[in-house]
Amino acid sequence: METQSHTAWYDAAEELLNNLGSQFSKRAFDFDSNCRFVQNNYDDLKEARFFSLAIPVELGGGGLTYTELCQITQQLAQHCGSTALAFAMHSHPVALNVFKANRNDERAIATLKKIASGELIIAGTGANDWLQSSGTAQAVAGGYVINAHKRFVSGGPGAQVLVSSVNHQTSEGAEVIHFSLPMSSEGIRIRDNWKTLGMRGTGSNDVILENVFLPETAIVARRPAGVWHPIWDAILPNAMPLITSCYFGMAEKAFHLATEACQGKPALATLLGSLHNELTVARLAVDDMVRSHDNYSFTPDRNLTNAILTRKTIANQAIRNVVDQAAVLVGGSGFFQGSDLERIIRDVRAMHFHPLPEHKQQAFSGRLLQGLDPVCELTQ
Repeated sequence: METQSHTAWYDAAEELLNNLGSQFSKRAFDFDSNCRFVQNNYDDLKEARFFSLAIPVELGGGGLTYTELCQITQQLAQHCGSTALAFAMHSHPVALNVFKANRNDERAIATLKKIASGELIIAGTGANDWLQSSGTAQAVAGGYVINAHKRFVSGGPGAQVLVSSVNHQTSEGAEVIHFSLPMSSEGIRIRDNWKTLGMRGTGSNDVILENVFLPETAIVARRPAGVWHPIWDAILPNAMPLITSCYFGMAEKAFHLATEACQGKPALATLLGSLHNELTVARLAVDDMVRSHDNYSFTPDRNLTNAILTRKTIANQAIRNVVDQAAVLVGGSGFFQGSDLERIIRDVRAMHFHPLPEHKQQAFSGRLLQGLDPVCELTQ
């Protein structure tokens, strides 16, 4: 993902990341082995104003292009995958608001100004809720009382804002209400239950919402439950290139480790060349996702969404191949706990769970090519 020129803030952010990266790398083992949220890294990133990098300068942010934001995420992942993924999960709702702000959405503009002024951090549950969403909403004066149990809320312990949705039954059927609330709202609590195979530092704990008041003013969108809505054609092209960039950054790190291990071993040249080919496949898929986004200039469309999801699957397959082949080339040292490669081997497995998992993407694409409604497959 290379560009001919960069914004001034990108060069500054890259220099800051180079300075912070060594600390992040040193801390990664502790966060991983103890399933502890990467709070120290979040503190450093917040002080350096990384969480507003994507917001236009005139709204108080760093003014990075979307392409540059993906590049920064990729570089961050080479130091700590958990930090990069949590950062990406904050950054993609910010990117969605930049996309809207570029189309003169006044609410998005106000949201971005607020995020930049307070360097606010977002945690969200969009993909896990998907088409149906979960939880309940009961209408009361001025809004709703909501109850829900949300899972995979990445970055929750370090966030000030929760972006989620809840199912609401109306006389005309079920609708999904999308909202944004302060994480400190009465009735919201974070469980300490993120004990996983990989990505252990993301703090993707369950979040419980118990009798939480949702004011009407906090609602950002409504849509029918269980059916495709054009909102996804804006969300997914903003989310998936960023998220995939995180995993690609880890694949690049694995490739570098394998290349170092192969120096002075001519017999491994063919295997290293094969590894390079797999990395190139991953790079091409990720680069094309970012190109399709066109720095917020894309037009939301189901065919574009399909292209993004297809490339996510291709990238996922190639990234796992890179990491698995790198483990063969590095050998036994990469099998020990505390090795960067051992952590990467586990962390990249999480990519499967981002939308869409491979089998659902294939069904979605296949049904779309057949002229059928692809959405029914997503509700199974």
